[in-house]
This record gives sequence, structure tokens and C-alpha cells, in this order.
Amino acid sequence: MGVTATRRTWRYVRTADMTVMFAAIDVGTNSANLLVIDEHGKELTRVITSTRLGEGLHSTGELSVEAMTRTIEVITAYIATAQSLSATTIQIVGTAACRRARNATAFCDLLQARTQLHLEVLSESDEAALTFSGALIGLPVLDAPTLVVDIGGGSTEYTVGTQSIDVFASIPFGAVTSTESHISSDLPRPEDLTNLIGAVSDELEDITRDHPIVATAIRTVGVAGTIVTIAAVELGLHEFDDAALHGMTLSREAVEDVFRTVATEPLALRVQNPGLGPDRADIIVAGCCILVATMRRLHLSEITVSTRGLLDGVAHRARLNS
Repeated sequence: MGVTATRRTWRYVRTADMTVMFAAIDVGTNSANLLVIDEHGKELTRVITSTRLGEGLHSTGELSVEAMTRTIEVITAYIATAQSLSATTIQIVGTAACRRARNATAFCDLLQARTQLHLEVLSESDEAALTFSGALIGLPVLDAPTLVVDIGGGSTEYTVGTQSIDVFASIPFGAVTSTESHISSDLPRPEDLTNLIGAVSDELEDITRDHPIVATAIRTVGVAGTIVTIAAVELGLHEFDDAALHGMTLSREAVEDVFRTVATEPLALRVQNPGLGPDRADIIVAGCCILVATMRRLHLSEITVSTRGLLDGVAHRARLNS
């Protein structure tokens, strides 16, 4: 497969009193992402590229040579971009695919040999904490528990807290891995959808039994590509619009409507929906199943969309630790 990138860049004029830049690169199961901010937290550039590092991971337990190669190529380009913006700190983190793959060490070694930079494989708890802090950037401060739902390529995290996290849980269902494990045909079979929704619901039943606050948080915030894409499809966006998406209220009815639309179309028709790019069209049905199961099981009438997340948490961690 090729790689597809979306980019948001703000023109930056370097001045003598603003020279410290921080870059974060998030290496996920589906995408590799870059964010560069200045010492005041201002975003300079954000690039999201579908590299499918976790392609085939569910069946083989390993990262393929092709997936590692194309992901390292994108990361190398990201580093060049960050350096061109005078980034003094570049942090690279990996998530579910890097935690699960038997050959993840080989990927990290290849990346370090190519770039001379170390990839930090985040634990589930560290990923949850950084995603939680990043997701809330730019949203109203709420002195009550917020649930952050992060549907990634290889897993989904549920994190609850006010200003920092109190509880987190992870389930082994993400948009990429669930497509490989549950969606067996181009036009999804109803029984495949039902089985995936049921499997996610079963996991959530265990989570809410152990952590009741997951089902009683005052606000729910949804992050990452699946949820942002569902919101973009609901709005019919032909181009990414951060102002329209960040902080948007996405109702359960809207989510169910998008789910019905994409789940009843073959890929050739599905990809024509405004807001749904070709890099995500083949995995959006599984992603919808995860969100639908979550909203049904937790009895959520709506979620607040955040276009921020792990990447922002990592970049701001670097800035605050400098």
C-alpha cells in the first residue's frame, strides 16, 4: 500500500526570542503522526499519515518488513520537517502495535539505525495519561469526571479523570485489528458486525463492573482517527476543518446513522462519502462498531469530539519537561 497524508501547517516566522521548538511523533497501528509546537504551546505543523504499521499483525503476530519500511520512511521525513522548524527536542513514541509485535525490537532498532533517535514504547497506562491530557486541550475545563474514549488502530482505551487520570482500561479491539479479525468481506456481513459489537460490549461489561465510574462520568470526549472521521462524515466535510470538529457534539443518533451508511456500502461506494478518506475507508466499519458498542453499552447520548490526543500530550510533556 502507499501512504496518504493530511497536513495542517501554520506559517511561522522565527524571531530572536522564540527559538525553542518541540516535536512529537506518534507511531500507531494505523498512522504515524507529527506535531511541532513552540515553547508557548502554539501549534506549528501537524501531519497525519496512514502507514498501517500493524497491517497483518493480528494473523502473524509480527510487523511486516513492508510495513516497517514505509513507516520508517515517513518518520524520517517527519524528522526532517521538525529539524527544518528548528525543533530542539524530537520525541518518538509507539503504541499498541509496538507493544504487541514479537519483532517490535527489530523495528525500534531499524528506526534508531536510520534516524539515531530512540522510540519510546508507551505502556498502556502512560498512553492513557498522555492521551487524556492531550485530548482536553482547548476544551472547556470541567470540575467533574471526564471519560476519554480513544479508538486506535490496535486497541481502544477508556480513561476517566478530572485534571489527571483516576482510572484507565484498554481492550484489544482497534479499527485495523478488528477489521482483520472480524470483517471478512468487502460488503460487511451483518453477523460479522453483530459479533464485533458484541465482543466490545462484553469487554465493556467487565470494565464497568470493575470501574463503575467509566459508566457514570459527566462528560465523554472521543479522540483519534475513527471518531474524528465519523464526525467529518456526519458534517459532510470535503476538507478537514479543525474549527468545526474540535469540540463538536456528536450524538448517538448521528453515530448510528453514519454506521448504517458505511456498513451497507462496498468499499468502492463507501469511499465516496465526504469526510471519509481512502486511507480509512476500509477500516471505518470496524471503527464504527467499536464506537456504536461503546455508546450503547455506556448509554451515552452524545460525545464531544477532540482533534487533540496522544500526540499533543507527548509534545506538551516535552515542553513542560524542558
